[in-house]
Amino acid sequence: MTAPAIEDLLRELTPQVLGALIRRYGRFEECEDAVQEAVLAAAVQWPAEGVPDNPRGWLVAVASRRLIDQMRSDHARREREWATAAEAAPAEAAPEVPDIDDTLVLLFLCCHPTLTPASQTALTLRAVGGLTTAEIARAFLVPDATMAARISRAKQRIRAAGSSFRLPDGAEREERLRVVLHVLYLIFNEGYTASSGSELHRADLAHEAIRLTRMVHTQLPEDGEVTGLLALMLLTHARRTARTTAAGDLVPLDEQDRTKWDRGLIGEGLELIKASLAGSTLGPYQLQAAIAATHADAATATETNWPQVHALYLILERIAPNPMVTLNRAIALAEIEGPPAGLALLSTLDSDERMAGHHRLLSVRAHLLERTGDAAGAYEHYRRAAKSTASIAEQRYLESRASRVRT
Repeated sequence: MTAPAIEDLLRELTPQVLGALIRRYGRFEECEDAVQEAVLAAAVQWPAEGVPDNPRGWLVAVASRRLIDQMRSDHARREREWATAAEAAPAEAAPEVPDIDDTLVLLFLCCHPTLTPASQTALTLRAVGGLTTAEIARAFLVPDATMAARISRAKQRIRAAGSSFRLPDGAEREERLRVVLHVLYLIFNEGYTASSGSELHRADLAHEAIRLTRMVHTQLPEDGEVTGLLALMLLTHARRTARTTAAGDLVPLDEQDRTKWDRGLIGEGLELIKASLAGSTLGPYQLQAAIAATHADAATATETNWPQVHALYLILERIAPNPMVTLNRAIALAEIEGPPAGLALLSTLDSDERMAGHHRLLSVRAHLLERTGDAAGAYEHYRRAAKSTASIAEQRYLESRASRVRT
């Protein structure tokens, strides 16, 4: 097995092994440290010695021994408390663990409601995604020490909350699943359009979000919103290579070379959203995926079914009110009724504190002003939008638009 294949296998097995240890021993933080040591040992040994017949069992055995060794070195009371567990663990063979995939349970634990969205995201990437603290810190442009402290605090809060390693029941399970999907959605969005830095997108984060969402979909294939989120990610990610020039400059949707879109991802996404919409319920991710599918169906920008896009945004606005949804509906409305209609709808967002000075509102208004022939107004708003985003790629694009309308 090649080194990249081993790396992929380890990334897939890490949350399963961590879940197995937490289910058996509890102690989230200590189990996670032990699993990381086992994964590191595998990364060194497997390329040289070959992948064992039961790689999951190998990792569980090694991680269990590391954990037990650590517990033995603890205070004498803890040593006595865990003596039985230590004796029960075979010296070489893998310990008996349930042959189940605990990835979904682990995701639910990482998205515990006592954590902030930022902590949920970081812990999910660390414990379930298998990313190192340094990788996560680089992705979100914070110092390693800051991210390490954030992840450590998240584990401590989960322990303090006394959360058990199990899937919640009933309404709590549905609510927690919504949080899990939101965290995966945030990870994907940061990967697809980075909030800061020199690159427009971070493919590693987008790929990880898709991989984790596939895991959830495998375990919950009948859930419409899980299917809708996976479809949304695939349909959106399919446009990635067409979104930038060779120099890394942003290319807006209506100017993209659609022959560069990944038709394989689009085909898979279309099948998923069709299956999802056949269900009895309709949620925000399904609607967003349906909008992405409408764009994917258009061979050119001029062939986009804007009335359908607008209708879908109108439904989305009713079931999940959000200023960004209204902003996107304004774009669709402008395509149907003209820029003045879009600008009128945008004006309803001026009093929303969440949108005050937001670069997206400023840039969309600039675009619509440009289409009405108001070059001065467009220039002012493009310039303000460029100053309001931390993304260097978006700054370059907005500055170029400002320069274009000024000449």
